[in-house]
Amino acid sequence: MHSDPLRLRSDLLLLLAAFIWGFAFVAQRTGVEHIGSMAFTSIRFFIGGLVLLPIIVAGERKRRPAALAAGRQPPPSERRRLSRRHLAGILVGVALFAGATLQQLGVARTTAGKGGFITSLYVVIVPLLGLALGRRAPAATWAGALLAAVGLYFLTMQGAFRMGLGDFLVLLGAFVWAVHMLLLGHFSPGHDPIKLAFTQFMVCAALSGLAALVLETTTLAGLRAAAPAILYTGVCSVGIGYTLQVVGQRHAPPADAAILMSMESVFAVLGGWLLLGEQLTARALLGCALMLAGILVSQLWPARPRAAAAATLPADR
Repeated sequence: MHSDPLRLRSDLLLLLAAFIWGFAFVAQRTGVEHIGSMAFTSIRFFIGGLVLLPIIVAGERKRRPAALAAGRQPPPSERRRLSRRHLAGILVGVALFAGATLQQLGVARTTAGKGGFITSLYVVIVPLLGLALGRRAPAATWAGALLAAVGLYFLTMQGAFRMGLGDFLVLLGAFVWAVHMLLLGHFSPGHDPIKLAFTQFMVCAALSGLAALVLETTTLAGLRAAAPAILYTGVCSVGIGYTLQVVGQRHAPPADAAILMSMESVFAVLGGWLLLGEQLTARALLGCALMLAGILVSQLWPARPRAAAAATLPADR
């Protein structure tokens, strides 16, 4: 945690999001027993967007009551900002759709605990993807990646070099979540976080809905049975959790945000154990421990030399 009040608030918001998401793996696991993955994703993100709609409307009325009453058009500069925000929301929404789809399809074929831990690999993937942007990764990042990869092997491999389909889909989703986090880290500081979150939710809901219409059959009985899981993931996981991420990342770098949100893996295992009776073998527990060690090494070890080096720099650098 940091002494800067803004960073401290961001850290706490991101940690709360991790708690909500960890238990959401349980809801996702049970929800898809009744309806298709695409329909489940579409409805929960649509509900998440509806949760934010009153906040957006209230904010607009508070900021521009006279303009709203007169029906005036926004000036050209504001229209350009709106266009940039919509483009940012669409890009982030497409990444969100891809990540949520892969995760949902994977969680339906593996346990909530394993799904949570594999998803948390984005904490290592985020700095590694930075290499493609010309950013050098410290030695600790590579050490963390190696530990996490070995842990992933023990957690997911069901024999000699054979990974379950669900685990593989969640792993692909982890790469997409890393891209999503980098996009949010780029766009969040310059945009209204609530509006950006709303746009990405609706883009994801629309894309998932189209896929559900083509690929799945949804029944009223299935919707009723999945309603508790849909409501939790829609209101809490999407409406609250993803919004906390967008707000939190305004003052937290992507790598720092990743280490905090990776705690969702711990909450996912806890939720699976408490609510679904899921058990992990000694081999799988070893994998979880190695992955968590890789996450911590990749994020916490490099911070010390950087902090020490920063202390030697002039104050007006």
